[in-house]
Amino acid sequence: MGKMPVIYDEVKRKLRRDIQDALDYGRDYDDAEVSEAVDEYILNAQEVSTFTLNERRRLKKELFDSIRRLDILQEYVDDPSVTEIMINGPSSIFIERNGVLFKPDAAFESEEKLQDVIQQIVAGCNRVVNESQPIVDARLSNGARVNIVMKPVALNGPIVTIRRFPDKPVTMEKLLKLKSINEEAAAFLEKLVKAKYNIFISGGTGSGKTTFLNVLSGFIPKDERVITIEDSAELQIQGIANLVRLETRNSNVEGCAEITIRDLIKSSLRMRPDVVIVGEVRGAEAFDMLQAMNTGHDGSMSTGHANSAKDMMSRLENMVLMAADLPLPAIRQQIASGIDILVHLGRLRDRSRKVMEITEITGYENGEIRMHPLYKFEEEDTDEKGRIIGRLRKTGELEYTEKLASAGLS
Repeated sequence: MGKMPVIYDEVKRKLRRDIQDALDYGRDYDDAEVSEAVDEYILNAQEVSTFTLNERRRLKKELFDSIRRLDILQEYVDDPSVTEIMINGPSSIFIERNGVLFKPDAAFESEEKLQDVIQQIVAGCNRVVNESQPIVDARLSNGARVNIVMKPVALNGPIVTIRRFPDKPVTMEKLLKLKSINEEAAAFLEKLVKAKYNIFISGGTGSGKTTFLNVLSGFIPKDERVITIEDSAELQIQGIANLVRLETRNSNVEGCAEITIRDLIKSSLRMRPDVVIVGEVRGAEAFDMLQAMNTGHDGSMSTGHANSAKDMMSRLENMVLMAADLPLPAIRQQIASGIDILVHLGRLRDRSRKVMEITEITGYENGEIRMHPLYKFEEEDTDEKGRIIGRLRKTGELEYTEKLASAGLS
């Protein structure tokens, strides 16, 4: 859409100021009341009389979004084809739609307006961000993940990154259609989840770890008590009646103490969980996650950032060392006995997401964690559109079959 005449922007700014001045900040307005106020001001504004019907409709939506919602971001937040929104200061916005990155013809009126939107986002999930606490993770009402970095850390203005998840949780059928995994491996993982194998998902940024964790959680038996632990609640667990969702809390100036993932894992173990799902481990909480996996909470799952399955093992070792000064052999034994299966995901150069490797952790031997690859993705060719052709090939048989046998699965 091309730029509207300058008069449109001036009228919009004036009307927004007038409406905001008229609203009593001492009381909480609902959407209908704000919409009514917007209608009234548009109706009575002489400058609007020259606008076309489409311009008036657009003006109403933009005024409402500006006062009540996320201003110019709202149309992208509402668009199911948009997966990522990146704001590098008030006038530099990038959008990823259907896997393609572009720069829209949109900008915030001022840095102050962007600051207002940021404060609206963090207030909605009981978080705080300011110059003394310039980094925060938050979420939108639709479950989208938000990362905010403010001045003085961000030199070119407030930086906001919004990762939007699908409105409907992705299913294994969808992953099969996208050729992210094949039917044989999908059926194999379904059995492992039902048999309560501890599964860890690794991958780089944007490889689909949270999505894949959601998909696997769909196979958890419906009568289990499941506890999810996240920095910012993103998981969309479906069909589990006995579900507890826990989220961390940042400390704030009002004296509220920080509650970390480590605190939540420790607390969750007193809640009689059957399955503990930790959204992502980045540091010392890896130690507590392994403790949960090693103390009878079979079927637990988590994710972590790494470039390969082997790299994930090294990263987990380093994370555990952040929590406890343990000898490396003891840490490796904990990892080997806690995690049964490692699923590594990748985002290929054609932007497709694939299961790159499914590996069994078979134990600890000669000072090393033994890894037994079961499936590996092999690239075969590239088609005329640049899409990668390949297959997830079976490379080995599961060695540890006791849990399958206990669950009555072959």
